[in-house]
Amino acid sequence: MRPSVPQTAGRALRSGLKEVSKFQTSRAPYVCASCRNTFTRTPARLPLQPVFTTRTFSTAPLRRQDAGSQPTSQETVLPQTYYDLFPDTFPSGPPPNSPFTPDLKQLRKEFIQLQAQAHPDRASADKQRQAEALSARINEAYKTLLDPLRRARYLLFQQGIDVEDESAQITDNALLMEVMEAREAVDEAEDEEGLSAVRAENDVRIAESVQVLEGCFEKADWEAAAQEAIRLRYWSNIAESIHGWEKGKGGGLNHH
Repeated sequence: MRPSVPQTAGRALRSGLKEVSKFQTSRAPYVCASCRNTFTRTPARLPLQPVFTTRTFSTAPLRRQDAGSQPTSQETVLPQTYYDLFPDTFPSGPPPNSPFTPDLKQLRKEFIQLQAQAHPDRASADKQRQAEALSARINEAYKTLLDPLRRARYLLFQQGIDVEDESAQITDNALLMEVMEAREAVDEAEDEEGLSAVRAENDVRIAESVQVLEGCFEKADWEAAAQEAIRLRYWSNIAESIHGWEKGKGGGLNHH
């Protein structure tokens, strides 16, 4: 006797629930990046990727397509990089096809729109963890593309260049001397007025370094960009030291 449609649907649903239970692990707190609400995270063992459907998100797990198959009319190409997550800000993709420094107002606007779409509150119970993962990915992408140093690191890492490697150091003695003098200036500042002068000088260094990176990425000169990113890392460390300055104690912790 053939099973009825409700029986068949019921079996499929029970089978699906069994499959979902295989990937559930211990639950841990999750804080939404946009509204700071606390949700429950159930880490997934399979990597989750957002599926764009006419500028809206589906938080279904990434499905492998058969060789030679084409996306359906309802699906577009899956985002492969952080730049792909922000098509309005980067319509031409990452540098050298786009400027190194994006329109930060547009980036912020698109970030808010994306987080609203991916908010866990909008997901059904069985899609909660996928929505959390997508929200976290969007947040990390935004923070990376917002900051010049993190953006440069990310772009270079896409080219197989890791400027965070301990061997990635500057050997220019003149530059190293300038870095040491800048750190001493922070430690020797006696008040906020003196610190302001040090901050202004370092802000100029950062701006100049970002301008150099603009030219390097425009020409796809990855080696030169890597060297300049290391320089920018030094100036960013100085900026952190200035931010953590306390009277009588000097600058804050530096990350070398």
